[in-house]
Amino acid sequence: MIDVFVPEEQEGTQATVRNWLKAIGDRIAADEPLVELETDKVTQEVPAPATGVLAEICLAEGEVAVPGALLARLREGEGAEIVQEPTAPVQADHETRLSPSVRRALRETGVDVAKISGTGNHGRVTRADIERAAKERSSGEERSHRIPHDAMRVRIAEHMSHSLSTAPHVTAVFEADFSAIIAHRLAKKPELAKAGVNLTFTTYFVMACIEAMKVAPTLNSRWHHDALEVFDDINIGVGTALGDAGLVVPVVHRAQDLSLEGIAARLQDLTERARANKLTPADVRGGTFSISNHGVSGSLVASPIIINQPQTAILGIGKLEKRVVVRTVDGQDAIQIRPMAYVTLTIDHRASDGHQTNGWLTRFVEVIETWPGIGGET
Repeated sequence: MIDVFVPEEQEGTQATVRNWLKAIGDRIAADEPLVELETDKVTQEVPAPATGVLAEICLAEGEVAVPGALLARLREGEGAEIVQEPTAPVQADHETRLSPSVRRALRETGVDVAKISGTGNHGRVTRADIERAAKERSSGEERSHRIPHDAMRVRIAEHMSHSLSTAPHVTAVFEADFSAIIAHRLAKKPELAKAGVNLTFTTYFVMACIEAMKVAPTLNSRWHHDALEVFDDINIGVGTALGDAGLVVPVVHRAQDLSLEGIAARLQDLTERARANKLTPADVRGGTFSISNHGVSGSLVASPIIINQPQTAILGIGKLEKRVVVRTVDGQDAIQIRPMAYVTLTIDHRASDGHQTNGWLTRFVEVIETWPGIGGET
């Protein structure tokens, strides 16, 4: 027998078993994905260490997976004998004997398996049993349904609550005229497209963040109980929505060393792999500052945007829309229509104050509005 363990290294506050990709008795090849583990930041596949048959599952879906814990046991060899499962009726507290489809139905319906009498072989609970129980339960009740929390949602909830209770959040609101970066993007986008690179607005936000850090470098930091750790490298995490599944924050490492095209290419790669659930732990590790581009889903301002602890600041970008503004032209005030967006900086008030916050945002807006001025690229 070969033991399969939870990897010693993981990124996130706590890992749980998300989904077994094989059932007991299934044959599996060496390095073939066996099970998915999930934290609040990333989903990680654990491969089979050898060819054989899955003989035992030691951690059921939804259970906590501590680094080094025993996940499963394999019977080694391509011709390994399939171990028959016990024929006794399934006990409610032994969920590893339930099929993956039944466990999925339990999560979807919220039905208590302990209250179900199985109609399958040897008293096994079937998916039809779950569906029937869910229908009976709903008779005469209010029309609603429960959506069980998955591991990612639970970890996000814990992380957000911890951040808000730990750090005093303060948010400053500025607005920025996007005319300059819109014009530059229209001119530059076809050139980068030929190289297979999509030039997004977020690329400009990252570049502007790098310049703003020169004004207030203490915002590129992490808070510790005895010191503020200020980083030389600017590792910018960019919040990426995964629909109803939540969000992840892949990190553009050493952003200060990248060109406009380099940042665009890195963002494209990270975003595509995030939405395909192919990020690695290294992709979400080491962030020193974060960006939340919440405006893409329609909000003008979000406040406060919860800081990704132990970082000390997060930038928010609101919805881009045309607004009427007053500009001075040849010494005279003139009413113009401009593409505007609110930008916010939420800070941990333990680490910085209004002076650093407003100085940082002033420089950020200046870079956006004067592109390709100082800090910009032609």
